[in-house]
Order: sequence, then C-alpha cells, then structure tokens
Amino acid sequence: MRLALAQINPLVGDLEGNGRLLLEACRAAAAAGTDLVVAPELALWGYPPRDLLLRPALRQREQQVLDQLAAELPPGLALVLGVSEPTPDRQTPDLFNAAALVERGSWRVVARKRLLPSYDVFDERRYFRPADQPCLLELERGGQRWRLGITLCEDLWVEEELHEQRLLGGDPVAALQELRPDLLLNLSASPFGAGKAQLRRELAAAAARRLQCPVIYVNQVGGNDELVFDGGSFVTGTDGDVPCQLAFASSDLGLWDASAASAPATPALPDPDELLLRTLVLGVRDYARKCGFSKALLGLSGGIDSALVAVIAAAALGADNVQALLMPSPWSSAGSINDSLALADRLGITTHTVPIEGLMTSFDAALSEPLGAAPAGLTAENLQSRIRGTLLMAVANQQGQLLLSTGNKSELAVGYCTLYGDMNGGLAVIGDLYKTSVFRLCAWIDSSAAASCRRELGLAAEGELVGATIREKPPSAELRPDQRDSDSLPDYTLLDPLLQALLEENRMPEELIAGGVDAALANRVMGLLRRAEFKRRQAPPVLKLSKRAFGSGWRMPIAAA
Repeated sequence: MRLALAQINPLVGDLEGNGRLLLEACRAAAAAGTDLVVAPELALWGYPPRDLLLRPALRQREQQVLDQLAAELPPGLALVLGVSEPTPDRQTPDLFNAAALVERGSWRVVARKRLLPSYDVFDERRYFRPADQPCLLELERGGQRWRLGITLCEDLWVEEELHEQRLLGGDPVAALQELRPDLLLNLSASPFGAGKAQLRRELAAAAARRLQCPVIYVNQVGGNDELVFDGGSFVTGTDGDVPCQLAFASSDLGLWDASAASAPATPALPDPDELLLRTLVLGVRDYARKCGFSKALLGLSGGIDSALVAVIAAAALGADNVQALLMPSPWSSAGSINDSLALADRLGITTHTVPIEGLMTSFDAALSEPLGAAPAGLTAENLQSRIRGTLLMAVANQQGQLLLSTGNKSELAVGYCTLYGDMNGGLAVIGDLYKTSVFRLCAWIDSSAAASCRRELGLAAEGELVGATIREKPPSAELRPDQRDSDSLPDYTLLDPLLQALLEENRMPEELIAGGVDAALANRVMGLLRRAEFKRRQAPPVLKLSKRAFGSGWRMPIAAA
C-alpha cells in the first residue's frame, strides 16, 4: 500500500478552501499511484478553530464539504482526515474530535480522540468529549487487508519518561497492542516548540516499538494567530529509522510505500536557529496573509530587536512590501540613525525619517497647564514612545499595512515597554524571544552557517544582515541622554534565566533564593512581572515559540496578591 502524507496549511474556518487543498493533494497523490492519503487533525477546520466550533451553520457546512470531497475524490483512493463529529445527545460538550475515512461516494467517522489537551494554549475540553475506545480501521488495498490503528495528536503523547506532561486518562497506544495494527496513523496539529521536532520522533518511535509497526505522523503546517505549526511530518519504523521526512515550515506532500522494504534513512533535523527563523518567517507571512495584509510597517530604532523584526518581515513578505519609519528624538544617537539606514539598505526596505522633537515640544506646551509644569521623568519618556506609536499607527492605517511590534519577551515580562507606544501593533513578532535569544539568533543570521537558509528566504546570502554595530551595541531605549537598559534592569544575562524560571517553570522567588539567587534581585523581578500584567493583557498577539508564551496560554489575573 502506498501512502501520501498531506501536510497542508489550512485557513481556520475556511471549510471549503481547506477542502480544496485536500482535494488537490489527493489528486496529486492519485497521479503518483497512492492508495491512502493521511491529513492532519481537524484538517477541514484548521487548528485551532476555537469558538467557530460552536456555530451550527459551520458544523453543517463541514458535512457538506465532506459530501463534496466524497463526490470528487479520485476512484480507488482513500483519505483519512481529522473532523468534528456531533454527539448523539444534547449534552455538552456535544462534539468528538474525530477522524473520518473518505472514499469515492461515501465517508464515515472511523476514530475519536481519547486524550483532550486543556493546558497551555489548548482548550479542547471546552468543545469535545473524550472517547474511551481504541480505534482500528480495516482497509483492503493491494490485495491485502490492512489493519490501521488511528490516533489523534495528544493520543501519542503518553511516554512519561520522554516529556513533562502526561494527561490523565487511558493509554491509546497500549489499547491498540492487542489489536495488532499493521500501521499506526497519528493525525496531528502540533505547534512549534524548541526541541519539539526531536521529541515527536522519539514519541513516534516509542509507539512503533510497542506496537511493532511503522508510525505515520502527519502534522499541520502554517501560522494561525499566535500559533505556528512547523509541519515536519514523517514515517518512523520500529528501529527508529525515518524513511520519509517532510519539509519543515512549508506545505508538502510525502509518499511512502508501506509494502516495500526501504533502506534505513534518517535525515538530520534542521539546525535549531534555522528552524526558529523559518518558524518566525512563516508566522509573520501567514498572519499577514490570513488577515488580509500584503504589506508591513515597523519602527527602526537602530537596536537589535527592530533589526531582527525587519529581517523577518523582509523574508516573510518581500523587501518591497516592508516599510520602516525612523523617528529620532533629540536623544537619538547619530549611530542609531546610521545603523538603521544601513540595515534598511542591506535588506532593500523603504525608510522614511520623521523627527519627533517638534511634536515633543507641542506635547510639553499642551500639558504644562494641567500638570503645572512640562512633563518630566518617566512621563516624558513614555510620551516619546507614544508619539512614535501614534505616528506608526497613522501611517499603517492610511496605507493598509500590518504594524509589527518589535518588543522582546524580557521587556514584556518586566513591563519595560509603553502602552499605546512601542507596544502598538497588530502582531508582536519576537514577543516570545528573550533578549539574550534575540542576540543569539542575530549572531546566527550573520554567520556563514545561515547562508543557504537566507538565500532560500529571499535574503542576501553573503555578508552581514543585522550587522556587527547593531549586535554589539549596548541595549538602550534612547529616551534620555546616555540611557542604557542596564540603568533600569538587571543585565539580560542575569534577568533572562530568572524570567525563564518564573514564567516557564512556575518557580517562586523563595525557591530561586534557596537555590542561590540574590534575594533582592529575585523579589524585584517577580514584582516587575506581576505589575506588568495589565500591560500584557492589552498587547498584540505574540507568536508562540517557547513552552509558555504570553497570550492564550498565559492566564494570570491582573488584580492579585
């Protein structure tokens, strides 16, 4: 039996459009002599559909699209895809997260998901009921009756020694052992995370050993709001070899013959920095495309954060579709302006310079009477940021551009950012990258190791992109003379590990202090983190890259002890 892995990039809620993507994949697979096409979890809906699942009209449309797929599917071809299935009663939740088998002229549900994630960004128990039975599909192809075990995404994540989180419930892989499947299919929608590509391989290989059969893992690809699905679908055997590996961060169709003996082939996974850059580019490209934008705008300050966002935007949308504003104040250094112009020239993006000194003077004059004096201190600094944010929003509004926010995770965590100022935007591109991670990624981008990746992304392959002068510059907001981030914050090499412990490991200051962290530092950082919660609640969506990002997976109260 020849299988095709259909790694598609769906638009959430576009049932007809996603159906067309699947039909195109099926036609290409049929032309290659394929018997069975396997598609991702909730392939018609796109993952995560969230409250679109609550709309009766869309549920009905899914049934109609399945009917249409069955009518147009090439003869002799079968398709297994993720669907939602209404329950037979009126209790809630009233859906199953399911898999359907589509053949020419008919379709039917053949599997239901057993483990429903409701942690981090996942909220499946809001919509779905868990199933309690193993799922085995018998399919006759090539003169043989194949026994196909079917699992959906989380159902494979049951090896407690391999990952930190094992959902309470049965073991869908163990439940299939007595049924002795010939193949195990896993229909997934698994977002990008550091180290996750390797972990998926290990989980699938563990299942293959337990069931003594190959595992076909099919993942969704593409950006949907703050989540970026990196694809990387594959087939693994009982020995852990990977004879079929699909692309990361792009749509793909992979073919694999389950009947033929294949030589061991386990392609190396992408370099972590390369995969991170490709994921960021995909996230920006899809967020813009799926929200109806073709052009982007950002503010260039001469700092490393805005430089990285400019590189990502140019790769995602093309340099011709990216514009940058330079908005120098009296405190902006000549070096920052020159560095910004040089970066824009290397990337080929358009810039406009709008000095803000006159606007600062106007604000001082307007506020002097109600304040009894001209704005000073932090108020004056925040006004500069808000003037810039207003200019950026006005240009983006007038020209129909997506405004990209350039703040990093370290700043968002401790509130070193200004509401209605530098936090303005439609997407926070690097809001889940710590400052030290920004420096590391920029160093990789400027290295020779990134040449082929840069070329494939449409960027200049030779020479520096970010530039040494930007990478080696002490971080500064330049809101007052000779300002440095270190005037207000601990050094990022000290701050970022603390933030990672507090945010991603849910540690408390007392634990960190017991482990040797300075007490004043630990308590100060925790205090900054708590006080900035109201800002983050009003921030643009943050592309999720880490175990725990600010956004739908971060649910902290604003008013709390």
